[in-house]
Amino acid sequence: MQFDLDSALGILNRTPKTLDALLRDLPDDWARVTEGPDTWSPYVVVGHLIHGEEADWLPRARVILDHGATRPFPPFDRLAQFEASRGKSLNQLLDEFAAKRARSLAELAELKLTPDMWAREGRHPEFGAVTLAQLLSTWVVHDLDHVVQISRVIAKAYTDAVGPWRAYLRVLR
Repeated sequence: MQFDLDSALGILNRTPKTLDALLRDLPDDWARVTEGPDTWSPYVVVGHLIHGEEADWLPRARVILDHGATRPFPPFDRLAQFEASRGKSLNQLLDEFAAKRARSLAELAELKLTPDMWAREGRHPEFGAVTLAQLLSTWVVHDLDHVVQISRVIAKAYTDAVGPWRAYLRVLR
């Protein structure tokens, strides 16, 4: 499937609502469950998504539109959420994510992007040349990747509790 902005917006608009439906008012042991050392809980993932709204998707799209490949994207701190989320509840993070995503999508609309812009290139510090379509496609898939991650992490908390049904539950493998 080729990149299509309207289709992408269908996912990007839904992610905050999806996470809100899945996570709001969960007990803290569910919100902070992990798959082991150095893995992320649902709480940490939501913080990471917030940081992405601030420092990744739209800022990088603007770099592509304003500077093309002449200026590399600023580095993205994949661990910034640990400090930024400190002291906040999961519900607060969900609210913050929803508000920041709404602002991001409003700003995206203001850019008045057209299909002839999809091939514009920027420069990723690790990957080199990337297009605007690739960046926006990655934003969508990044959301979906973290929805899957959150579901998997929560499910794995019951790995032992499901007993023999574990053999039929791919999410636990």
